[in-house]
Amino acid sequence: MEPKQKTILIADDDKAIVDSITAILDHSGYEVLNVMDGTSVMQAVKALPDLILLDIQMPGHDGPTVCRQLKRQASTKDIPIMIVSASIDIQQKAKLAGADDYLEKPFDMEILQKKVFDLLNRK
Repeated sequence: MEPKQKTILIADDDKAIVDSITAILDHSGYEVLNVMDGTSVMQAVKALPDLILLDIQMPGHDGPTVCRQLKRQASTKDIPIMIVSASIDIQQKAKLAGADDYLEKPFDMEILQKKVFDLLNRK
């Protein structure tokens, strides 16, 4: 029996970013779900993805707000969250939101893949 395919939820309002990350992760063998706004994350997270990639600025709730909500809920607090943004102070914003990691836009495909792999395989 094959191991369960890891599921990654991408929340970003930039369709080009969503499409490029989806293509990279899909090619790497992950199942990818995506939403275009922060409000939809709370619905999509019911599928209990193995990892969440959150943009900082989105319609509805912004990434840091969503991250803090997810880290407070018992059912989602252990899901790793990576903030993905072009924001100047992304490291500080990610830390304050309780994110497990961050990725600065524009990003290198290999760095994205390594960070995703590391978050999914940490013990």
